Amino acid sequence: MIRVTDYDIERLAKLIGALPLAPTGWVRAAQELPLARRGLDEIIARAEADAAFRDRLVADLESALAAEGVEPSPPILDELRTRLDLDD
Repeated sequence: MIRVTDYDIERLAKLIGALPLAPTGWVRAAQELPLARRGLDEIIARAEADAAFRDRLVADLESALAAEGVEPSPPILDELRTRLDLDD
């Protein structure tokens, strides 16, 4: 069993404190990620329950998302293509 000593914790805290701040975009993305995941889960659930909606997603993913008020950004498109098995 590995035991972390007070010295290790203090040293680790100093090392972490010396790191530069995360870029603003990374922080924003990390804050938005849980909401985005819930939104993607809802889209997937709807596609599974509604064949017409799934057909619209398959036919033109970007337009179908835009019609739903979802910005079709590259990360969202990539994730949905993977989860809907739309990869070419």
